[in-house]
Amino acid sequence: MSENLNRVKLSQWDALLVESLRSLGWSDEDILRKVAEGDLPVDKSEYQFDYKQLTTLQSEQPELFGQAVKTGYQIKYNTIRGIRSWIWVALGKEAALELEEGKEAAEVALTLAEKERLASVLSFGWQIGSDTKAAVGDTAVYRIAPIGR
Repeated sequence: MSENLNRVKLSQWDALLVESLRSLGWSDEDILRKVAEGDLPVDKSEYQFDYKQLTTLQSEQPELFGQAVKTGYQIKYNTIRGIRSWIWVALGKEAALELEEGKEAAEVALTLAEKERLASVLSFGWQIGSDTKAAVGDTAVYRIAPIGR
């Protein structure tokens, strides 16, 4: 968790935009170059991403944007639905949501690498738990919930 203290912070939406471009097969260099040039795709997904927002972020905070793309980021503030969306966009997996007040959580089967990637971006206040341990390459069902639940 201490490495998260040094990560740049992105909004949940900006993180989804970056991960959406990665899901198109764009490398870090592609993202940095095409966002700076404004050479952006039109999103036809349910999210209707407007990538021009990243161009604004890149022009206003180029160091932050470059570091987020190259070395990773932490999301400033997550919502349960935002976590489900990030998992879908970044990992291509559908998380089941529990939305009952006081029991909010997302559950999803992930490999250990996917779980660690998710853990690296989650905002403070969230935890990932599992009843089982996943060996490298195996999947386990993880529950993502606010700390203390």
